Amino acid sequence: MFRTQFAFDHASRALLPVIGVRPSNCVVEVNDTALTARFGPWELTTPLANISGVCVTGPYLWIKAIGPRGSMVDRGATFGTNARAGCCVTFHTPVGALLGPDRFLHPGLTVTVTDPDDLAQHLLSVVPGITLQR
Repeated sequence: MFRTQFAFDHASRALLPVIGVRPSNCVVEVNDTALTARFGPWELTTPLANISGVCVTGPYLWIKAIGPRGSMVDRGATFGTNARAGCCVTFHTPVGALLGPDRFLHPGLTVTVTDPDDLAQHLLSVVPGITLQR
């Protein structure tokens, strides 16, 4: 199993516990069959076969990067703890996260983990046919 923690910056360590998000309850795990991202009370799980692509993104504007977020532009979700960098994972079939597993489905998820490149490389090595997006 591959497991990576989120990279909390000073401001997010102070602000995010108010909504139940702490380093102790935020993790991304990849097992033989699925990717699961936990972000305090929010969770996204999808089969590895549903992953279509991956890329490393950032830096971001702080106001647009911190917390659980949904983009009105591309409907993607973000579990964000810093404005430096994240790993964006895209899906063949959109997946629920912010409003539960069956509401407001997201075509992708960005996670601000400690080593976004490591997560991207791991997914490229275990998911057949996915692409490195730019």
